Amino acid sequence: MRGLMMDRPLLIGALIQYAAEYHGDTEIVTRTTEGPIYRYTYAEAERRARQLAKAMKRLGVGLGDRVATLAWNNHRHFEIYFAVSGIGAVCHTVNPRLFADQLRYIVNHAEDKVLLLDLTFVPIAEKMAGEWPGVRHYVIMTDREHMPQTSLPGALCYEEIVAGETPDLVWPEFDENTASSLCYTSGTTGNPKGALYTHRSTLLHSFAICSANAVGVSMRDAILPVVPMFHVNAWGIPYAAAMSGAKLVFPGPKLDGASLHELFTAEKVTLSLGVPTVWLGLLQYLEQTGKRLDGVKRVTVGGSAAPRAMIAAFEEKYGVQCIHGWGMTEMSPVGTLALPKLKHLERSTDELLAIKSKQGLPLFGVDMKVVGADGAARPHDGASTGELLVRGPWIVSGYFNDDQATAAAFDEEGWFRTGDVSAIDGDGYMIIVDRSKDVIKSGGEWISSIDVENAAMGHPDIAEAAVIGLPHPKWDERPLLIVVPKPGCQPSKDSITAFLGDKIARWQLPDDVVIVPELPHGATGKVLKTQLREQFKDYRLPTA
Repeated sequence: MRGLMMDRPLLIGALIQYAAEYHGDTEIVTRTTEGPIYRYTYAEAERRARQLAKAMKRLGVGLGDRVATLAWNNHRHFEIYFAVSGIGAVCHTVNPRLFADQLRYIVNHAEDKVLLLDLTFVPIAEKMAGEWPGVRHYVIMTDREHMPQTSLPGALCYEEIVAGETPDLVWPEFDENTASSLCYTSGTTGNPKGALYTHRSTLLHSFAICSANAVGVSMRDAILPVVPMFHVNAWGIPYAAAMSGAKLVFPGPKLDGASLHELFTAEKVTLSLGVPTVWLGLLQYLEQTGKRLDGVKRVTVGGSAAPRAMIAAFEEKYGVQCIHGWGMTEMSPVGTLALPKLKHLERSTDELLAIKSKQGLPLFGVDMKVVGADGAARPHDGASTGELLVRGPWIVSGYFNDDQATAAAFDEEGWFRTGDVSAIDGDGYMIIVDRSKDVIKSGGEWISSIDVENAAMGHPDIAEAAVIGLPHPKWDERPLLIVVPKPGCQPSKDSITAFLGDKIARWQLPDDVVIVPELPHGATGKVLKTQLREQFKDYRLPTA
């Protein structure tokens, strides 16, 4: 027997329509690419999104067509999210930090028809335009006053095409499983792979991250998403903010500690989300200036493992709740968040910090299991490790137009292989031991590079750390610790090794420490260990 409930589709257009109707006077604030602060409301954003949607249709964009963006976190990018998906086209956010060959592959593989781009990225598009034969229109996201001289064929002005339309479009209804947006993985190995999200998956993900057991987005928040809108939809925040009616504060291209702190203070930001490298920069700025984060209630850290010292700094020094999360492009992206349960709240500060340093509990809708080499599920005892597999309604069922990658990414029952070596404890908290390609195999034992890195990050003179395995004649591999010192600090190898002595097992201690001015980072802020392994491939450990 079927229930007697209305069958209404879950659509992205309905999100911005709801925000405009019930939170129409809530502000959206942007530090624009041109420089000044721009502010308007959800009601104005929705009206402009409808005008932009009509402009897209006038440019020949129809159901299922891909429309690409090369843009920062700003109000125009926000409008594109809803205008494109709202008419049944696919909003394809392109990461401008990728290499030229990756940009060439992604735009051509997606078969993008229109490319909308911020002023910053006009030079990139000019260099690449000849290699993107399928792009029919380029729209520069600015007004006529700031339109640059450009070689882009037939370049259009964003503000002019918006102003040229009336806001009388009615958001259409269609199947909620229609593709809504497309995001490619950063492609550290092989070609980037496309995760094609649906309207349904996007709204279910939004419901999940708005819940109190997750990020807890509400209409009482002012949210500054540092995580870029060109990577996994800024972790779903543009949609969740519209769903909840939260104030949005977009930082534009300036992501340094001083610029972020200025916005936090001026706009009374309560929630911000970003990767560890961004928060390291902010914490260093606070340390150097003596400034605080008054008003900020919580920050979410994801993209790579949050060092325990970072979580402690936010919570103990600045009184800001630090929520450690984990996810993937293929998961829309949020999968787990490390919030303590009620029974944990009476534990010591150190025990609570240990819980918050884990990757966390899965959100409802995310199933996960850890399997051994034989494919059998491993027990949830916090010690048994294996590959982490996931499934759920906002997790991909395949890659866009890539049968080979799809076949390799799923097991026989349709679970997605994350490539993370993990464990799950008795309370259900997931702990990532390492990426399968980064774990160090030493004398028959596994050494987690993440554990060693997190321990090293607690050293008062270290700003950033990375660990790679190097060949060893006796132990197969041994760890090399590569560190970036904080400004004005000169930590020695002996002081670092002594600091680690009581924090990790003796056999996990690095065989050598190298101090460098900076670490290589990929397009999403993660440390590129592939580059480090190449850089240090001829390095000889003193114990070898």
